[in-house]
Amino acid sequence: MRIIITAIIIYFLSLSSFWILGFTMAKADTKTETIVGHVITQTIQNKDMDHAEVLSNELAALMHKYSIEMTTVLLQYMPNILDSISAQLRQELDKKYKCSLQGDYKNKECS
Repeated sequence: MRIIITAIIIYFLSLSSFWILGFTMAKADTKTETIVGHVITQTIQNKDMDHAEVLSNELAALMHKYSIEMTTVLLQYMPNILDSISAQLRQELDKKYKCSLQGDYKNKECS
């Protein structure tokens, strides 16, 4: 009986500690919220902080994210881009060939 009561007490203590810690721990869903919270905390505590370095690190992270996204999009649409470029090149080469076949007479496209 004593073991059961001890187990119940330990269970409720651990449950209450998780409940208390759940409300006192910092919860940030995104990196931006975490950084903004940190900057605000450092400002309130009057601690010196290099805001330019924080901003430059965030801009570098954003540039990295968008460059990866741009590369993915570019690779996704690469066949269409290459097809349109090759079609334009074929048209220009056909036009040059047709103009070279015409002797003295030149139509509007070749003049």
